[in-house]
Amino acid sequence: MKPQIYVTYPIQAEVEAFLREHCDIRQWQGDGRVPRETLLKEVAEVEGLYTGGSTIVGQIDEELLTRAPRLKVVSNVSVGYNNFDVEAMEKHQVIGTNTPHVLDETVADLAFGLILSTARRMVELDRFVKEGKWERTTDYRELFGKDVNGATIGIIGMGRIGEAIARRAKFGFNMDVLYYNRNRKPEAEAKYSATYCELETLLTQADYVVLMTPLTPETYHLIGEEQFKLMKKSAVFINISRGQTVDEAALIRALENGDIHAAGLDVFEQEPIDPQNPLLSMSNVVTVPHIGSATAQTEIAMAMRAAQNLVAVLTGKAPLDPVGK
Repeated sequence: MKPQIYVTYPIQAEVEAFLREHCDIRQWQGDGRVPRETLLKEVAEVEGLYTGGSTIVGQIDEELLTRAPRLKVVSNVSVGYNNFDVEAMEKHQVIGTNTPHVLDETVADLAFGLILSTARRMVELDRFVKEGKWERTTDYRELFGKDVNGATIGIIGMGRIGEAIARRAKFGFNMDVLYYNRNRKPEAEAKYSATYCELETLLTQADYVVLMTPLTPETYHLIGEEQFKLMKKSAVFINISRGQTVDEAALIRALENGDIHAAGLDVFEQEPIDPQNPLLSMSNVVTVPHIGSATAQTEIAMAMRAAQNLVAVLTGKAPLDPVGK
């Protein structure tokens, strides 16, 4: 008899076919996020939960785990797993998995997309042209942006994606690479001529500050008013980690007061972002809707990796990507 699993959102046909080879599937068929009460009822009989992270399923916590006595594995189609109460999962002997590696290059591409679009004011100037403001009398100095080539980039969080960003910075744009990380990375230093420094030093020296840390209790509001005041007034701040790693109110004040030059943001403290959020009316802020890994190729690769993790556990094998403390 195949193990039962619950899938919390629509999945690709090839991923569903792979899962059905090994499991009996029940799946949320409604619009939007599966309601919490529905989820709590559904997990009562399943051995596996296949989901898309906190925005899709919410928290995997004591309440849910108590209602799921047969549950063996929760597979996130995501690198992040801040929706896992890891301690509670260990207590209930439930394995959590995520999908690292497959999205590294795609997210690094987005990081540089945000760097270039903020530095060269691409979104702002796109509107300038489309709104008919481009005239022969235009003073082009008003349209100037900032150079990326040869500038200094500071990467906060030199994991796999951080290294992919460093590679693009060094070899694509001849940038000086600074980084701050929990542990030094001698190989990355050698490969990309990267310089390790303390966070305060990075913030004072970097022209482009890229935040790439996971969300943990230690990194909550890692960047706030004090950190923004350390940055150059000409600095561009890029966040593609998690919204809660930044004190968003402090970011808004820094932009309004001219403490930093511009920001490129893929993540926000509240998602979807409040339409009244001041960030949305700032011409020097580029915003995208948490799409770091959002390409067709990467989406299917992540979904299949999550399926492989789930099936591995349910067939008595070790998962490819277990997570823990």
